[in-house]
Amino acid sequence: MSGTSSSLSPGFADPAHDAQRLFRRVLDAFSHPGRIVSLAGAAVGPGTISRATTAYLLTLADRDTPLWLAPAFDRPEVRDYLRFHAGTPMVVSRSEATFAVLRHEDADPFEGFAVGTDTYPDRSATLVIEVPSLDEGPIRLCRGPGIDGEAHLAVAGLDDGFWRQCAANHALFPCGADLVFTSGSSLLALPRSISVEVSPCMSR
Repeated sequence: MSGTSSSLSPGFADPAHDAQRLFRRVLDAFSHPGRIVSLAGAAVGPGTISRATTAYLLTLADRDTPLWLAPAFDRPEVRDYLRFHAGTPMVVSRSEATFAVLRHEDADPFEGFAVGTDTYPDRSATLVIEVPSLDEGPIRLCRGPGIDGEAHLAVAGLDDGFWRQCAANHALFPCGADLVFTSGSSLLALPRSISVEVSPCMSR
């Protein structure tokens, strides 16, 4: 570890209480795909990593969940913070990651990450993708478990190419990666079971 505990940004003020509270919020997001969930009160993360991404990782990551960071986030202060507060090991190979943090601009966001197997579909990665906004992009329809009929998705910063890759990922179900989009202190979850239309039904 390159930093000392005194030089690191603080984690949860009350680790047990905050982790339980935020876990319930994350569970709400996965139970209602496409719903924007606020993680108000989340700790300010290191570097450029968002509050929501920080809260998600502090809540769910641990020593048994290797983490891969995109180059924009792969910085000493980020690695030290997450090792210290979450205990999560860092990996350089995408295939070894349980969690990954990416930017919306990153090319081939699904490439190389674990998608599970027919026997163990749960052995797949969760991709946490930071985006400019969760509600200001072109509107796409999504359907699947947890959605009553269909829902509108308006994540900004992702082009049709990304959503084509998302459709290919969904086609692997029950295998495939799960997606979490973050912006500021809010997040939105898209489990692999959810289908999203590639072309927007309307633009803002």
